Amino acid sequence: MSFHVTLELTAAEGKADELLAVFKKILPDTRARQGCEFVTVHQDQENPNQIVLIERWATREDDDAYRAWRAGDGKVTEMAGLVAAAPVIRYFDDVDA
Repeated sequence: MSFHVTLELTAAEGKADELLAVFKKILPDTRARQGCEFVTVHQDQENPNQIVLIERWATREDDDAYRAWRAGDGKVTEMAGLVAAAPVIRYFDDVDA
């Protein structure tokens, strides 16, 4: 069953535009990964350094394989110095409410 992932990032001061440019470059690869249904990027109106990616994956295994790829061969070295803190990743199931 599909589920959502949120990836919350804080850009280093003055680096939000550069971070967004990196996402524009790398997200086509993410969207092409097995099980990726979509990824959207959102920037906080009050604090532009706060960026959230909302992702939908077919299975947790697909997402786990993607994260392992990004930690290895798919590592994004361009993000070094653009992020002020460790990312926060959360996993959400759809509920009938």
